[in-house]
Amino acid sequence: MSDLVAAQAEPKRLSNAYQNWYRFSRNPTAVIGALIVISVILAAILAPYITPFPKDAGSVVNFKARHLPPRLEHWFGTDNVGRDLFTRVIFGFRISLLLVLVVLGTAIPIGTTLGLVAGYFGGWVEIVIMRLTDVALAIPPLVMALAVTAVLSPDLINSMLAIAALWWTWHTRLIYSITRQLRSQEFVEAAETLGASKLHILFREILPNCVSALAVKTSLDAGFVILVGASLSFLGLGIRPPTPDLGTMVAQGAAFLPDFWWESVLPGCAILYAALGFNLLGDGLRDLFAVEDVR
Repeated sequence: MSDLVAAQAEPKRLSNAYQNWYRFSRNPTAVIGALIVISVILAAILAPYITPFPKDAGSVVNFKARHLPPRLEHWFGTDNVGRDLFTRVIFGFRISLLLVLVVLGTAIPIGTTLGLVAGYFGGWVEIVIMRLTDVALAIPPLVMALAVTAVLSPDLINSMLAIAALWWTWHTRLIYSITRQLRSQEFVEAAETLGASKLHILFREILPNCVSALAVKTSLDAGFVILVGASLSFLGLGIRPPTPDLGTMVAQGAAFLPDFWWESVLPGCAILYAALGFNLLGDGLRDLFAVEDVR
């Protein structure tokens, strides 16, 4: 009997998936954002194979090729020590995406769990979690990141810790709001009546209804994390040279403006490209799932 029910439900799941894909493909914002995000991810993964001078991602020095403008051989020109900027920008995407992966991979589970617990149980549990969240929300993420990286040595790990320190709060607030609305719904009351455990109700009944909002929030946050990470590097509190980092490249190139504009402008355009892709994708997903503004 269970096999028969599953067989009957399969066409419906396929139909829903096809409808979602059709709606997504008809949304230009979502499609453009997805294409940009995919291109950034593929470029980061395939960086050693698609860049013309992969050794320039390290500490290679070629003073004979210093400050070359964009040309056929060097698409983005070269920097102040003769390294190919296009190569370093593509490798720089790796650092940006790694930052996004670690920060959101840490913040989302913590924030989601705290939001579910606070929204479902209420009482003193809700008061403690949400007041702690409110205090953390009062601190701007960039200011916190600047403080942490200024006290600790500026490197990739400390940058990740600095940004992740407060990022969970946004997800806690979002999931808390959704859980508060869902905890009085009939399907939750039915699960409670049937004797389902609290863990089952939280993670099997309520959490699946938060996935669409989480997807939108995650995509929007990814672009913001890239900007915050680039800001830290620009201020000298991020990745140390010679590791290719987009924010560091903008800062180093700014010393040679306006004569050698490409050394700062083109890495800055790469930051804009990646952040724009995630934001467009998030806006498209929000329209697709009809999710309220989660910024």
